[in-house]
Amino acid sequence: MSSFSNPHYMYIFDMKNGKKKLAYGTSPEDALDILRIRLSEEEMSEILTEQFKRISQRKLHEYVDNLG
Repeated sequence: MSSFSNPHYMYIFDMKNGKKKLAYGTSPEDALDILRIRLSEEEMSEILTEQFKRISQRKLHEYVDNLG
């Protein structure tokens, strides 16, 4: 089965330092799993996993300045 059959979304997670972290996945949990592949444990510990927003690609420009 193709991975395109499951929609993916963009998520913005709050971080302890006030910045935001961008991730994508089929759910917030999936997005965090993808981030775990890319980031170190120290970087992951900065993410507030329960504080996130699902956003559309069209709204990404509103968050670019706050990404960390």
